[in-house]
Amino acid sequence: MTTPYVIGIGNAIMDVIAPTSDASLGRLAIEKGIMQLIDRERSEFLMAAQSADAEASKARLVPGGSVANTLAGIGMMGLRTAFIGRVAGDPLGLSYAEQTEAAGTVFVNPPLAGEVLPTSRSIIFVTPDGERSMNTYLGISAELGAEDVNPATFSGADWLFLEGYLFDKDMGKAAFLKAADACHKAGGQAGIALSDPFCVDRHRDGFRRLVAGPMDYVIGNVHEWTSLYQVTDLDEALRLASADCGTVICTRSGEDAILIRGDERVTAPVHRVVPVDATGAGDQFAAGLIYGLATGVPLAVAGRMGCIAAAEVISHVGARPESDLKAAFRAEGLI
Repeated sequence: MTTPYVIGIGNAIMDVIAPTSDASLGRLAIEKGIMQLIDRERSEFLMAAQSADAEASKARLVPGGSVANTLAGIGMMGLRTAFIGRVAGDPLGLSYAEQTEAAGTVFVNPPLAGEVLPTSRSIIFVTPDGERSMNTYLGISAELGAEDVNPATFSGADWLFLEGYLFDKDMGKAAFLKAADACHKAGGQAGIALSDPFCVDRHRDGFRRLVAGPMDYVIGNVHEWTSLYQVTDLDEALRLASADCGTVICTRSGEDAILIRGDERVTAPVHRVVPVDATGAGDQFAAGLIYGLATGVPLAVAGRMGCIAAAEVISHVGARPESDLKAAFRAEGLI
């Protein structure tokens, strides 16, 4: 059997992570422990402040972004992966592309030179108590459009995974439709993570058309599914979703995940763990799930693989796995 090939499209965001003090947060007017969207001027100010801070000058550059994190997890499980995203030809963008390739994921589009927006970055200040204060500038990655999607990339592609956050702009929607069409023509399956209930609220009609149209599988949480169908009852939301889409997955934080494919409805058990860092839980659930779907295991097993991957990533700091997930799958008799 050939190794499945998974392509993802999402925001290419470089995480710039540095230790700092509570006093420095106050001085920089950073609200502790939350994620804030910032503009270009503010991002340049914070990057300069980080460089000047003796502690923060030890910053680590870690490629991030939701789908990029998912692909990293899938690649670590042994599948072939490629990422379609936009970065500039600046130091952050060059590092992003280089680190992505070094980790085994093909970075499809080269960094863009010339007069373009800077590479997207999340400037993360970590205080001694472990709290992460994230300041995210979306930059060039939010400009991804249909011109970034080359149908030839999808030759041999088995699975496509899209990031709901990029649905905020018409150019992102056009890229998704072009990619889904190319994936289907290659014989693959296309899916999306709804990503955020506020994103769903803003683009409900568009998401509904996407779920009922070119998407073969959709991942969402309780808030996203109920928002999408404007109902308060989860079972009713999932009934409506499964009438629209072939495979519907609902994560429920610490509760069992629900997976529906046609007439089949199963749950995947979640073994509760105390999170060290919840960043990346949804991204790695998707990685385990897509690995399972791509390798043809039963739906309930694919769901459990997602739960195992999510539990692993919240057991340490960082949004990507640090241990052998396939060994964890073997330990439970899943492979």
